[in-house]
Amino acid sequence: MENSRRNFIKKAGIGTIGFALSESVFGSDLRLNPIGANDKIRVGLIGFSNRAKDTLIPAFMACADELNFEIVAVSDLWNRRREEAIAYFIKNYQKKIITTRNNEELYSKKLVDAVIISTPDFAHAMHTVEAIRAGCDAYVEKPFAETMEDARQVLAASLNSGLIIQIGSQRRSGNNYIAANEYIKSGKFGKITMVEMSWNVNQPGRWRLPKLIKEIQKEDVDWNRFLLNRPRVEWDPRIYCEYRLFWPFSSGIPGQWMSHQIDTVHWFTGLSHPKSVVANGGIYMWNDGRKNTDTMTAVFEYGKMNDPSQDFQVVYSSRMHNSAGGIKELYYSNGGMLNLDTNKITPEGGLTKNYADAMGMQPFLLEEFELPSRGMKTATAANMSADPMSAAHVRNWMECVRSRKTPNAPIEVGYNHSIANIMTTAALHTGLKVTFDEKNQEVMAGDMVFKF
Repeated sequence: MENSRRNFIKKAGIGTIGFALSESVFGSDLRLNPIGANDKIRVGLIGFSNRAKDTLIPAFMACADELNFEIVAVSDLWNRRREEAIAYFIKNYQKKIITTRNNEELYSKKLVDAVIISTPDFAHAMHTVEAIRAGCDAYVEKPFAETMEDARQVLAASLNSGLIIQIGSQRRSGNNYIAANEYIKSGKFGKITMVEMSWNVNQPGRWRLPKLIKEIQKEDVDWNRFLLNRPRVEWDPRIYCEYRLFWPFSSGIPGQWMSHQIDTVHWFTGLSHPKSVVANGGIYMWNDGRKNTDTMTAVFEYGKMNDPSQDFQVVYSSRMHNSAGGIKELYYSNGGMLNLDTNKITPEGGLTKNYADAMGMQPFLLEEFELPSRGMKTATAANMSADPMSAAHVRNWMECVRSRKTPNAPIEVGYNHSIANIMTTAALHTGLKVTFDEKNQEVMAGDMVFKF
């Protein structure tokens, strides 16, 4: 399946990756400046976001000296963010950085060997294409892509590039998730029969930024560059600041939250995407002009295409108006449950002797087992405090940039979670049962290709 996908992408996708990209700026799919073993690796930050300054930069800086890395530049379309970036690095790290108005300017200066991409959801894929064309390794926040066209373009650009691309699916660097993956793959858990996932919060939090919307001015932002390959809509400060609420600039819940959790299904099972998805949801609380749902439930069928005996169901739900239940990831087999909230494996609900005897079967009860904590030994105390998995994930990328080894979440990880996200978005928008056309790498809502 992966080979056929790569062949298809190479033939069909490579010809479309050049939208708005200048060869004179971005060059070819080769590193501009080969890095020596002892050279300092220069990193640029694409987007001075809250995620970047609160998590990604501290995680990076905690091990930058040890691994001989340095953030040298920030590219941001908003002049206020550029000024804030300069002040942030002086205050927190006593360091001056260069700022650029856009990515073309950054890459044309040949300042960087690698980039951290922390921009709006819909821009991740195209900004990764730009980085690849400039010969830069990249750490890319999730979601990887919000349309299949974008996903195919960036995967095509990455083929044979030799670049290290890490997708921000940080669960893949968490000790508890690594141990859960090993446990399931050992066969001890038995066949996965069902997975239940939820992500529940109250209030919109970072999704609503009313103060910022009042302060931003069109003349301070490069609105046309912001839109990239999305519809040429009129200036809207809410789309710029609160993009998570508005399709096709974000899918909302699927891209922001579900992409993390559904990735564990792909990881633990080796499956690339769902066989089908149905979903329902709506705006039940936050009638604030948003387009994306504040409540949703999706039901997935996973399994091998020609072996229904291996099928299982995933139920994903999320609400933004009541936080009861919080974030849950529960895996079930006939022998019990793996709970990635408590990090415990238990025989709860497993096949007891009485029921087994009645059906002429052997009882199946998992032995109780506790997974390790979420941190990772390679993450230092300094960058473990706020978000240990993200800290470990950023470090893993930095180590792989040095070693040229495959990172924990390579580009295919993002491609696969994007398929699941886009299938869910299609189901929410159309009300139809959604499938995936493997041959053409398209999401199908009924018998129609899903497009925004």
